[in-house]
Amino acid sequence: MQPTINALLPLYASHPENARVLYEIGGAYDTAGQEDIARRFYEKALTAGLEGNLLRRCYLQYGSTLRNVGEYEKSSAIFSKARAVFPGSPELGVFEAITLHAAGQPNESIALLLEVVAESVATPDIELYKPAISGNADYIRSLK
Repeated sequence: MQPTINALLPLYASHPENARVLYEIGGAYDTAGQEDIARRFYEKALTAGLEGNLLRRCYLQYGSTLRNVGEYEKSSAIFSKARAVFPGSPELGVFEAITLHAAGQPNESIALLLEVVAESVATPDIELYKPAISGNADYIRSLK
């Protein structure tokens, strides 16, 4: 990723407050495995005013980066916020479930995945069993 980072740095120098530039350079550092640098760019991008699909993607990547550096509570908070802003985006719930699992909350993780399936997978069989899937999510969540 270093060639990509090198290509983005002059753009960043010219446009240090541009949300898209901040997001893209954060993603390049993230892909390069430099999470500490990436997270700072994601944070700047989020405050600089990302919108729409880029905002959703930034939330996902930032939340995943936080998980990767062991900041599970912050990661969960970002995914929770993102899911409130983008309720129709099942991938945010999936990645939040990964964070919950990494944080040692497997029951909450499985419950969330079941909810994502019930809310987002529209097949006849899932529709038929949606109440059972949702009920099992509630039950699993109640197990401590």
